[in-house]
Amino acid sequence: MNRTITFYHAPNSRSVGTFSLLEELSADYELHLVNLKAGESRLPDYRAINPIGKVPAIRHGDVLITEQPAIFMYLADLYAEAGLAPAIDDPLRGPYLRWLVFYGSCFEPALVDRSLNRHPAPPSTSPYDTWDDVINTLQLQLAKGTYMLGERFTAVDVLWGGALHWATLFKWVPETPQICAYINRVITRPAMQRLAARDADMLAQQAA
Repeated sequence: MNRTITFYHAPNSRSVGTFSLLEELSADYELHLVNLKAGESRLPDYRAINPIGKVPAIRHGDVLITEQPAIFMYLADLYAEAGLAPAIDDPLRGPYLRWLVFYGSCFEPALVDRSLNRHPAPPSTSPYDTWDDVINTLQLQLAKGTYMLGERFTAVDVLWGGALHWATLFKWVPETPQICAYINRVITRPAMQRLAARDADMLAQQAA
């Protein structure tokens, strides 16, 4: 089975998470850069990949996938030998799926509202209720072990480690000792360090 992935990526964007996962998985991939400042994500060619003009996106054969949690699930299962996705019969599989989906369904909407100083929708319609609910739920999970699922490092940590690092840089997420220690454990991994250097180089090339 050919497992080569076509990866659509914009440096210094949300797609850094998927880039990090590809590195952690030692996956085979072909990189297609999208220049956000040049408006390439809004052009018809990229709209054919993702009609809402967002990165990341991946293609595997005839399969096209957008939405970062879905991409993470697909890639970690495709490269199962890397051990970053609990198997379907593993007790950790449910929590693994929960925290991948919680990122997109609760954390990101809450973070956008917070960054724009907007009040959330009423509890009956808000996907996350309150910002404090989101952060407290996250911290309760982090208190259970070294990583999001305890002592096992998974694709969930690739997603959350990078997202929390980015959010704390903008002072949107509280820099508690617990959160900062978790971020440091994730972003200092060798694959993450390699990725950060590559992404910075690509961003500089696009800006030149």
